[in-house]
Formats: sequence, C-alpha cells, structure tokens
Amino acid sequence: MESPLVTLKHASKSFVDGKETHRVLEGVNFALSTGASVALTGASGSGKSTLLNVIAGFEPLSEGELWLDGDNTAAWKDPQWSRFRHQKLGVIFQQFNLLTPLNVQQNIAFPLHLNQQKWNDWCDYLVETLGISQLLDRHVSALSGGQQQRVAIARALAHKPKLLLADEPTGNLDQKAGLEVMKLLSEITTQGNTAVLLVTHSPDCAEFMQTQLRIEDGRIENSQLQKCHHIDKYELRDETS
Repeated sequence: MESPLVTLKHASKSFVDGKETHRVLEGVNFALSTGASVALTGASGSGKSTLLNVIAGFEPLSEGELWLDGDNTAAWKDPQWSRFRHQKLGVIFQQFNLLTPLNVQQNIAFPLHLNQQKWNDWCDYLVETLGISQLLDRHVSALSGGQQQRVAIARALAHKPKLLLADEPTGNLDQKAGLEVMKLLSEITTQGNTAVLLVTHSPDCAEFMQTQLRIEDGRIENSQLQKCHHIDKYELRDETS
C-alpha cells in the first residue's frame, strides 16, 4: 500500500505565553493521501490554521510525528524543508503574502522560477479560470483584495504541487468568484495529482471537498476518522489502547 502524503501521529502543539502554556493541538492523528481532499472546519481558535502551519513546517510540533511523502520530518533541516515547499507544496494564505516588488505574472511564476520551470499552458489555464488574465502586467499593490486573493491562488497552483494547503481561500471573494475557485480546487484533486487540505468556515465550500472533518479544542475525534472513507485505510491507532 502506498504511504499517505501527509501523516500526523499523536501530534500536539503548545505555545508558551509568559508563565502559561496553551495547548493548541492535542494528540491529532490524521492522514491524507494523494488525490484526496479534506475540508477542516471548526470554531475560531480550535487549531485549524495551526494544523496547516505545522504541516507546512512553519511551526514545529511540540510532541508527536509529522511524515510527509514517506519521510519523517523530525530529522529535516532547512534545506529539506525548502526543497519540499518549493517542489511539492502550495499554500494559500489568508493574508495573500504576495511579493509586492513584482507584478502579477511574476508573482504567479515565482514557484516556477524556484523549480527552474517556465510559464506554460497550465498557467494560462489558471489565470483564465481565475479571471486575472488581463492583470498580468499590473503591480499587485494596485489590485483589490479579491484580485490579490486570486493571484495568490494561481501562484500556489502554478507548479502543480502534490499538496495544497488552503486557509479560507474564498474569504475575500464574492460568491461567484468563490464558486469558481472551489470548482478549480475540486478539479485538481479529481485529476488525481494533488491532495488538498482546506480550512473553511463555509459549509458551501466544504461541500466541494471529498471529506469533511471538524476540529474542536485541538482534537479531531476518532469517530470522524472512522467515517472518512478517503483516509480510513491509513487510520492510526493508539498501540497502548
């Protein structure tokens, strides 16, 4: 059996604030295979964004293990993380994180540059689908919030990542544009090449994903994992139970 693309084993994350320790993730067991899509829902502060940050390597785990594409990341140093992010990971941030000195096309092409690739038909398809093909020469600081969000989405997908992490990708879009984005994210998973983990408050957006999980107080209940037919073959059991 092929290994999952993402595996979290008994993963916990804590932050220290002065003399207090805040537990944000608590013993999370989770697996995501190539071509699968999962919507992660939950109240503000439940740990959704922290889970994405841990998987992307922006935040280290306090306890437990993170495996990516068959490798235990505990031994990874900066070069391994950089290689994974450049070659296999796409991230859609809430704050866009566009490169302001660059125009729209240069922002979208940035991950291609990192992988020594050139603009291609896939990029043309992305900008056309996202409605930004007429904006390629524009400076990103001159764009509206919704336009910047669409540029950020195109940049995250330009190099056809194996894993896409999306944090409220339609939060700055109107209903029509949001629908087009969710159709696009659904399409790339049905093509079988990209796994998607989507954080959203929107039930309508969550419906576009193959599976929905809810996180509460930093936990994903085992009963939800057992119902998740896209990842249950990778379900992680506590050997001490």
